[in-house]
Amino acid sequence: MSENVVSTGAVNAVKEVWEKRIKKLNEDLKQEKEFQQKLVRIWEERVSLTKLREKVTKEDGRVILKIEKEEWKTLPSSLLRLSQLQEWQLHRTGLLKIPEFIGRFQNLIVLDLSRNTISEIPRGIGLLTRLQELILSYNRIKTVPMELSYCASLEKLELAVNRDLSDLPQELSNLLKLTHLDLSMNLFTTIPPAVLNMPALEWLDMGSNRLEQLPDTIERMQNLHTLWLQRNEITCLPETISSMKNLSTLVLSNNKLQDIPECMEEMTNLRFVNFRDNPLKLEVTLLPSENIDEEEERELFGLQFMHTYIQESRRAGNQVNCSTTSPNSIDADG
Repeated sequence: MSENVVSTGAVNAVKEVWEKRIKKLNEDLKQEKEFQQKLVRIWEERVSLTKLREKVTKEDGRVILKIEKEEWKTLPSSLLRLSQLQEWQLHRTGLLKIPEFIGRFQNLIVLDLSRNTISEIPRGIGLLTRLQELILSYNRIKTVPMELSYCASLEKLELAVNRDLSDLPQELSNLLKLTHLDLSMNLFTTIPPAVLNMPALEWLDMGSNRLEQLPDTIERMQNLHTLWLQRNEITCLPETISSMKNLSTLVLSNNKLQDIPECMEEMTNLRFVNFRDNPLKLEVTLLPSENIDEEEERELFGLQFMHTYIQESRRAGNQVNCSTTSPNSIDADG
């Protein structure tokens, strides 16, 4: 009996020793594997850093990282060793996301990541207080973080062709130096209030969206000189558009406009207008010009068409007034 107990105890002791050895061996193997993986990561980081350094150029005294049509779905943390970079130009790289550490590149002036597959803008973008240009067109961005409003030096913002983008945070009106904004080919149904309140905005493209009307407050954009609104669903223009005294280029082709408001005659700074492909109520034919240069200029600018249309519209209104005796019918026609 006692011999069996001793034998069992001895077996258990041996078993315990072996279990400890096996456990220790597994832990050692795990640590070895982790160490090997770490070495691989370090090696890959070094290789990546070497490749990235080869893509760094200097133009006009500016240090630029330039990558075109070469796969970089993610950017390694080793990129932080190139903190002196002032400009990124990464196009058609398949980049999936802007790295979270982007805010540590305090020298960045231009960040151009257009034509990739980026789906979001990290909040750390707001740390780039020297950033002047942010170009993220042709990506998959759906929302813009309010932290972007902290980029106090931003002058140019391009978010065209992100398809699902439909709004901007109100805080972006704090971008006091922003003069150029491209929001074309997205899903905006109205001009965002943030845009209307951008004090320095001079150039705006909201073509190929889903705009149905322009807000009466559009006159707030007093510094705007160029406005692209082609390929929307705009049915009428607000009277307040005539208060945009600096507007010189206005493109409204391919909309649903039925009329041109008379107040647009007051827009003396207009140099280029385009009402092509709208279902306007009146058919206006311009007399051909004997001067070829004038003919080409007229076709290009469309100013004569606009003024002629307004005159014809006014004349048609007067004819209705003259030929109608009933006040009710005059109101209906007007």
